[in-house]
Amino acid sequence: MAEAVDLRGAVSDAPPLDPYALRADFPILSTTTSHGKPLVYLDSAATSQKPRVVIDAVDRFYRDYNANVHRGIYEIGERATAAYEAARASVARFIGAQDDHEIVFTRNATEAINLVAYSWGRRNVGRGDAIVLTEMEHHANLVPWQLLVQEVDGDLEFIPITDDGILRLDVFEVLLRLRPRLVAFTHVSNTLGTITPVREMVEMAHAAGALVLVDGAQAVPHLPVDVAELGCDFYVFSGHKVLAPMGSGALWARRELLESMPPFLAGGEMIREVHLRRSEFNEIPWKFEAGTPDVAAAIGLGAAADYLMGIGMDRVRVHEAELTRYALDRLATVPGITLYGPPADRRSGVVPFNIEGVHPHDVAQVLDRSGVCVRAGHHCTMPLHERLDLAATARASFNVYSTREDIDALVDGLGEVVRIFGA
Repeated sequence: MAEAVDLRGAVSDAPPLDPYALRADFPILSTTTSHGKPLVYLDSAATSQKPRVVIDAVDRFYRDYNANVHRGIYEIGERATAAYEAARASVARFIGAQDDHEIVFTRNATEAINLVAYSWGRRNVGRGDAIVLTEMEHHANLVPWQLLVQEVDGDLEFIPITDDGILRLDVFEVLLRLRPRLVAFTHVSNTLGTITPVREMVEMAHAAGALVLVDGAQAVPHLPVDVAELGCDFYVFSGHKVLAPMGSGALWARRELLESMPPFLAGGEMIREVHLRRSEFNEIPWKFEAGTPDVAAAIGLGAAADYLMGIGMDRVRVHEAELTRYALDRLATVPGITLYGPPADRRSGVVPFNIEGVHPHDVAQVLDRSGVCVRAGHHCTMPLHERLDLAATARASFNVYSTREDIDALVDGLGEVVRIFGA
């Protein structure tokens, strides 16, 4: 029986996950590239591949009961509404939310963060108020707060990281003396894979009177997430990274916060009554879901949540932790390679690297000839790359369908990079 280390260091038994069996659920993984090579997909941190159950759920909606939700009282309209709300219930179970109405469907984590920044932020952050972030945030959890503090004359402060990507909680403790209104940070770094100690940071922030937003875009696909146990106030994630369609995502927030927040967008669906000079808004979560939603994407997100719950997120975590350790060991044998980020036991399935003397874009292009897909660039974390004094990195990232053979193909492809460039 494999052992998994949870976010607080406890050890629990979990049955092993078989990625080879799961790969049959993902049609794209049986394809070959234009170079005649089997597809080796190692860019799941950018977007995940989709299992057949998700593809079929989206297809079935459009083929069998395509209709607007919460409007038509005819059969397919009621069927669409039921499927849409069932997906919300699945997402709530998936992340441990106790109330389905605390789940707001969004297009992605970016929209969810902007919703909080506009609706909660502009009512609760004022002149001189501080918001605390970290040096390793995705631009989606940085730029909205930049815009907010510029508008209200507030201030941003940042928790620094060590050279291997670990947050300096001693500095965080000092920053909390500023009595920030909000602390916002990533659950898992999309560039370094660092797993942050969410529960500990939430407790520290709450003791200082701050609310906490957690960007779970890179955590929800890879770790067991229970928002009630974490204790945060807002939690966001994107569906397309969690085996679901693009254009799907969710914001979870405590009911009392959602009820106190004004609408983010205005129009149809988010209203109860409309008169020429005033309107009364709908209940949560529909108050924040203006207009016709992407019903198919939401249904696909629910199907993805059900699929992963069927596998078991403890098993997913065990699989990816073992694969990450294997990847770090194998990649360390490549001549001229530099690996970035924390040790395997403190990271998720993300491994950034550089080959000495070779630009990451060239690395990715050569790997593509072998059918190996990796990301190259700054990964929407330019300040983090500046902190590490790097222009760019290549990045391999994993999911439930990733295997040791994928890692071996990556290492073989990097050998070809070294041969071509003489690194």
